[in-house]
Amino acid sequence: MVFLFLLPVFFRKLGVKKMLAIGMLFWVLRYVLFANASAETHMLIYLGVLFHGICYDFFFFTGQLYVDKRAPDDVRSAAQGFIAFVTLGVGMFIGGLLNGWWKKQQTVEGVLDWTAMWYFPAIMSAVVLAVFWVLFNEKAAEEG
Repeated sequence: MVFLFLLPVFFRKLGVKKMLAIGMLFWVLRYVLFANASAETHMLIYLGVLFHGICYDFFFFTGQLYVDKRAPDDVRSAAQGFIAFVTLGVGMFIGGLLNGWWKKQQTVEGVLDWTAMWYFPAIMSAVVLAVFWVLFNEKAAEEG
């Protein structure tokens, strides 16, 4: 909740590219924490849960603020609806399908390898972060 209130300050100081990248980086870190958690290291789970706010605020809310800033007035609500559809609809649907497939791959004799289960989204998030960092041109997006 704290980061949500500070989001406009971070947005001005860091810009959209760094904000989105921080959100993606924290998704990677969160999943790595979950992958390495065990009964002896349960604090990693708590830390990963705490990271959810940073992940969500720096990725989803920043994306919504960016779309709101960039979209012309006459299509702003449609643009917001589209980003929600892509991220919370199509994205989660595809993620769910991939996760189901990966779970089958990581289950042997009814036992799920939770470490591998959590490393899959960590690696996927890291790849998306790298592609985003290389391809997203904040200056061109601001001029556009």
